Amino acid sequence: MAQTTPTRAHLDTAERASPLRVLTYAGAIVAFLIGSGFATGQEILQYYASYGYWGVFGTGALVLVLMTYVAVEFFVVGQAQRFEKPSMVFRYYCGKHLGTFFDFFSVLFVFLSFTVMVAGAGAVFEEHYGLSKHVGGIGLAAAVGITVWFGLRSLVDVIGKIGPLIVLIAVGLGVLGIVRNPGGIREGSALLPDLELTQAASNWFMSGLSYVGFCMLWLAAFLTALGRTARSRREAASGGALGGVVFSLACVVVGLGLLANIERVNGTEIPMLVLAGDVSPALAAGISVMILAGIYTTAIPLLWTVSSRFFADRTPRFKGLTLALAAVGTVIGLVLPFSQMVNIVYVVNGYVGILMLVLMLATTGLRLAGRRPLRAPEPAGPGR
Repeated sequence: MAQTTPTRAHLDTAERASPLRVLTYAGAIVAFLIGSGFATGQEILQYYASYGYWGVFGTGALVLVLMTYVAVEFFVVGQAQRFEKPSMVFRYYCGKHLGTFFDFFSVLFVFLSFTVMVAGAGAVFEEHYGLSKHVGGIGLAAAVGITVWFGLRSLVDVIGKIGPLIVLIAVGLGVLGIVRNPGGIREGSALLPDLELTQAASNWFMSGLSYVGFCMLWLAAFLTALGRTARSRREAASGGALGGVVFSLACVVVGLGLLANIERVNGTEIPMLVLAGDVSPALAAGISVMILAGIYTTAIPLLWTVSSRFFADRTPRFKGLTLALAAVGTVIGLVLPFSQMVNIVYVVNGYVGILMLVLMLATTGLRLAGRRPLRAPEPAGPGR
């Protein structure tokens, strides 16, 4: 009896998602996103807590839905299309001309985001350890440059396992901030009009869109590349969904913790260290290490994304460019204060990301309507 060869689609249906791989993918997403902005609390303060209840819960709900969609979409498309270069994902969603714009714009934005990580590390060393910010910035850039030198597979192994631990600690600190001052959430919301807080947008809704927008430009090439390593569509979608949900819920908890202590953290560069220092100096010391680890896990794929745009992973040119970008990023990252860099780099690029979000939703709609295939066309035979 003749046997038929299973197609790629049949294999995808038959294969099951490995729980360990799903957790590793989710961990990589979370670790990528926690960075200096989340780990320090500066990002959550500007995008969530500064708008009060609506900021925490409204922004949180919006980010939960959109971030989960974005993570799943990039993973699934990366797994199905298996682009030769991860940056080709921009043409998939945006067409030739807009795709080219987003491709180069995202490279610039991702590199500037790396400089924000350098600034964040410098701020921790200066504000908590009393050392020169140059020590923290240069040290981070050196560690990240060496890690990226070894390629994408080592990055997933490193950040996929560190990320969940950092999020657990950050969420625990947020819960501690709420428990120690349960009435502070209501009091903090009432105090907001009298405080001069730096905000990401004019209202919580636009803040949420901007937040997803800049995260998308971070995630696009990195998750598309990771999607190629997924063994099935289910595995890719599960990893993306879990990562998006966990990160979004973590933002809400940390946002509540900061809102409950809004007077204390307002005007500080590292809000999370303030919460930890209120408990004990020993805890603050431990949290400072956690923040640096969070910055490290995000800076790695940021630098990798830029280098991989121009040269293949782990080639001599890739390694040389990686070290050069790490050096230039260090110089830029040590010029402006950390909080200013978060507000300028993330917010401006977040609005550009919103346009890509609209185009992604349109592409997904066409695909669901059967007018846009998920998989790339099979190569034509020699006689065609």
